Amino acid sequence: MTKIYLVRHCEAVGNQLRLFQGSVNLDITPLGAKQLEYLTERFKDIKIDAIYTSPLIRAQKTAFAVLGKRVMDVKIDNELREINAGVFDGKPFKETFEANREMAQAWYEHPQDFAPEGGESMRDAYERIYKAVKKIADENRDKTVVLAIHGGVIRCLMARFIYGTVEKLGDVPWAENTAVSLLNYEDGKFTVEYKNDTTHLPEEYLPVRNRLSSFMTKDNE
Repeated sequence: MTKIYLVRHCEAVGNQLRLFQGSVNLDITPLGAKQLEYLTERFKDIKIDAIYTSPLIRAQKTAFAVLGKRVMDVKIDNELREINAGVFDGKPFKETFEANREMAQAWYEHPQDFAPEGGESMRDAYERIYKAVKKIADENRDKTVVLAIHGGVIRCLMARFIYGTVEKLGDVPWAENTAVSLLNYEDGKFTVEYKNDTTHLPEEYLPVRNRLSSFMTKDNE
């Protein structure tokens, strides 16, 4: 059986400033750097055969944190990149959605139909990401693999592997920064062993919304 760890990148500047990061190559924050220290500790005793990363710097730095003291190549795969938000890339969520009410409604109520001008539709991303991960799984049979990737990428994968359809994309919570999910792949089929695990992070290094989740019903879904 092949094991594939999905690791969302650490906090980056776009997370901190509440921007559409998408394909914008923003660096990590000081908090993100601290999160990576704990991520390294989490993976230090896990046997890893291959590490893949998106080309974006926030994912690459996360991949090298997982690598730790191991001596092996980190493979950059462009197909693992975050969704391209087109004209929204690099723009603040709040101002962007206030000026584009219809697009905001699509993003929150039926994200599978989100298709920004000049960018990539969620439906296209859903297919692109699955093909990339399936290819990696087939090339690493019976091995343990780590993918350092993005929130939108993980969300697309969970919609497919838990619900079997992009139509359920809105039912998938966002993974937190450095959250770890584990897929098993056997006989051509993916199953989810666990998802969005942040037990390696002390409370003070979790996002504020996660620390407050006990008071926020939506975050507990």
